[in-house]
Amino acid sequence: MLKISSQLLFFLPLALGIGVAMAIQTALNTQLRSYLHSPLQAAFLSFLVGTILLALMVLLQNQPKPSLQQLSQIPWFLWLGGFLGVYAISLSIYTAPKLGFLTLSGLIIFGQLAMSLLLDHFGWLGTEKMPVNWQRLLGAIIIFVGVLLTLQR
Repeated sequence: MLKISSQLLFFLPLALGIGVAMAIQTALNTQLRSYLHSPLQAAFLSFLVGTILLALMVLLQNQPKPSLQQLSQIPWFLWLGGFLGVYAISLSIYTAPKLGFLTLSGLIIFGQLAMSLLLDHFGWLGTEKMPVNWQRLLGAIIIFVGVLLTLQR
């Protein structure tokens, strides 16, 4: 049975907004590529603007800032998020014109679902274990079939 709480109703549009933002971001960055002639240069400019915005937001927040000592104690693998961001943004700029936005988005979503099933099931990377059940697996399979249907042009 599907449980819908007021908290879920609050977070659903926020999560949906992430998907909307990612599709728009890819479209904008793909256009930026045509001006800069390189997906890496377009990704760099995108990350630069994002970094400046994040720096301003961090400076304005009322949270204590980490010291160099605290930063040096962060496990090495937790720094990989930035590398994964570069991979995701750069390759989305490169592949979107070749695959189309619908197929690219479907593949991204299916990749996220497949990895999320594994992360949840095995509790990898500090996530809470949540075993795969038939409903979750069926949902992922339906998304995959949907992606296959987007390949038909």
